[in-house]
Amino acid sequence: MKHSHVGSCLLLTLASFVSSCGGSSSTAAPPSDAPSTVAVPPGEYRVLANNDLGMHCMDREFSVFSILPPFNVVNAQVVRRVTNGPPQVLLPGQVELTYAPVADAQGSINSRSSGKSDFWAHAGGLFGVTLAPGQGVTGLYMPADAPTPGPQSLAWNDGDQLFRAFGIPITPVDDAGGTNPYPLLRIQARNPATGQVLASSDVVVPVASETDCRNCHLTGQLAANEPGVAWSNAADPEVQSKLNVLILHDLNQGTDLVGHQPVLCASCHYSPPLDLAGSGPPPHSSGFASGPLPPARPRDFSVVPHFMSRVMHSFHGMQLDAQGQPVFPPNGSIQSTCYQCHPGAQTECLRGAMKNGGMDCYSCHGDMLAVGGAFPLVSGGSVDGANDGHARRPWKDLPRCQSCHTGDAVNHLTGPNLVTSSDGIRLRQAWRVGDTSASPIAAPNSRFAENPDKLYRYSKGHGAIACEACHGSTHAEWPVAPAGANDNVIANQVQGHTGTLIECAGCHAPNTLPTLTLQGPHGMHQVNSASFIHDHHELWETQGATCQACHGANLTGTVLSRAAADRTWNVDGHTVSVTKGTAISCTLCHAAPGTED
Repeated sequence: MKHSHVGSCLLLTLASFVSSCGGSSSTAAPPSDAPSTVAVPPGEYRVLANNDLGMHCMDREFSVFSILPPFNVVNAQVVRRVTNGPPQVLLPGQVELTYAPVADAQGSINSRSSGKSDFWAHAGGLFGVTLAPGQGVTGLYMPADAPTPGPQSLAWNDGDQLFRAFGIPITPVDDAGGTNPYPLLRIQARNPATGQVLASSDVVVPVASETDCRNCHLTGQLAANEPGVAWSNAADPEVQSKLNVLILHDLNQGTDLVGHQPVLCASCHYSPPLDLAGSGPPPHSSGFASGPLPPARPRDFSVVPHFMSRVMHSFHGMQLDAQGQPVFPPNGSIQSTCYQCHPGAQTECLRGAMKNGGMDCYSCHGDMLAVGGAFPLVSGGSVDGANDGHARRPWKDLPRCQSCHTGDAVNHLTGPNLVTSSDGIRLRQAWRVGDTSASPIAAPNSRFAENPDKLYRYSKGHGAIACEACHGSTHAEWPVAPAGANDNVIANQVQGHTGTLIECAGCHAPNTLPTLTLQGPHGMHQVNSASFIHDHHELWETQGATCQACHGANLTGTVLSRAAADRTWNVDGHTVSVTKGTAISCTLCHAAPGTED
């Protein structure tokens, strides 16, 4: 699926500097910090919440086979704005968190899952468990389905030090029967002693069943047209195409899957999303797991080294059409490749900053064979360095922020075989041209890198806040187009505008930050601060290189110094106004350093 975290118009991490750097030496009393054109919502508490992947897929029907059940994840942290010190990230005992349905701007609301999918009719055959209607595989419910209907709890995850609802069984069908792959849940922070709601945020819990096999596997189509084979004539196109997949699997692999429906694909092909205990692949090199589906001949684990992701991507990546051309052409459009199977032409799960910048799945992941691990990773290609020289590990050796965000305006990756953005700083492809493995680039400058040996979705940054909490979910990094998209709701609620959470006042109480601090995210100074605007010249005089890192060597502004919102401020008695996206330079307000005012 889509992914990843880098691109042309994307993580605007240093992208809302509100002042120039150098010039004015006015000694007038600095004004108090107050918002200009940005009105950060008031309140003592902030709920920062995110989905972990940016999209969770589920099967549209479960009677034949299942790749993924209804299963979703919400991570959340609560920040208390302290009036006499730094913000406090609350722990269990200090706060409780719940999730509940909430209508979006179009009136779509999703409160239950029972009656919206046949999953519960087949859960026993697939997973060997008995689930109540609406109950997920980890025991969670949608709020209206729960034994005690109402807000449901998020649990504390001690390993990741945040609150998590792991396995919400939400479907893409809202309560009116319409399709909405981007429903909202309201995450509420409550006083554990009184139950009083302290704050809330509305987060997208993305889910889609637009995972199609029918484009190729409907009877008569490319993968179901071999003469002499009794292909399915089921009336339901979804059932027909799924049955044809099992027929073809039995034909080619000697199995008897048609006789053992419903089939859980992960019972043979190891799939990390369904490894709920996190135990890893079974103790053999194949990535196959033993399961309840007896094949017609013994499994030979030594000759088929494919996990679920590997077999799907590498096998399909090698298929040719009637003209002898790849069914999924290398560097083909997202519509002709990924969206043939993943959500999809209607869902458009790649929808964030990367899409806005003209990037697609190929830009980060490479082609089908690369994703399928057909080629060994080059040095630095694995997330932890332990798998360099081997086939990429599904769900682990993935693109990284630093693969395109390789540094700042004066210290970033250059050299051959790089696809460089027009801004001259970022890359537009996460791997080097000519690298068939599409190994993610490991940049030497760590300004925008994830935590060591971790992916973006597991990393934390400023103040131990999850990276996804400030930048948005994987594949949906802010801003998401259009501005009214459900993905943007929480950013508006926390800071008053769309885009990366950039307003210091979102989490910091007024006048609690040192005026000239450079301890913000990725080394940032204060944003939207009148006192910083008044005194920023002192930074130029003592630490000029820090200004150049984002405003450029000549201080004329770069993509890293773009205003994240419309801004207005006063400089030496006159008003300066800029619109969102303006690259902040010294000369917006005064002459450049070293020249006469």
